[in-house]
Amino acid sequence: MKPENLENQDTRPRAEPGGGAPELLTASQFARVCHVDLKTIHNWADRGEVRHFRTPGRHLRFRRADVVEFLRKYGYPVPENLRAGKPKIVAIDDDPHVLASIRRALGRRFEVTTFQDPFDALVAVGTIEPDAIVIDVQMKGVDGMRCLERLKAIEATSRVRMVV
Repeated sequence: MKPENLENQDTRPRAEPGGGAPELLTASQFARVCHVDLKTIHNWADRGEVRHFRTPGRHLRFRRADVVEFLRKYGYPVPENLRAGKPKIVAIDDDPHVLASIRRALGRRFEVTTFQDPFDALVAVGTIEPDAIVIDVQMKGVDGMRCLERLKAIEATSRVRMVV
């Protein structure tokens, strides 16, 4: 059996039924994107090189954002269909004028969600799954530095970039 020519092989993960980028990739899809063996993906996951989770049947799954982060970190080209969609940013500030400025400055390149109430923001962060959080650490009634420490300590938000 002849080895397949990688240049002719389709390495793109299949799109979602709605036509967008896949939000979850299998280990096999991830391996095709990186041009590596399936075992390499399992090794990377076991060593914590790439964020992942397991299905109830113990199959590896990777969120699109985590795969893109991994690819950029290690210098792999990011396939166009994985780049689809804007990165998500959550901005937290008690000043509505600051939030409006952030929305204007970042709105073209990012999907920006703003919150004046830090408690509402912290509850929503788990659902929104942002790529970055912009936070005012000197808000009234909230210890901003403590919020940052807690967000970094929680597995679900530990890899989210924080901008103060």
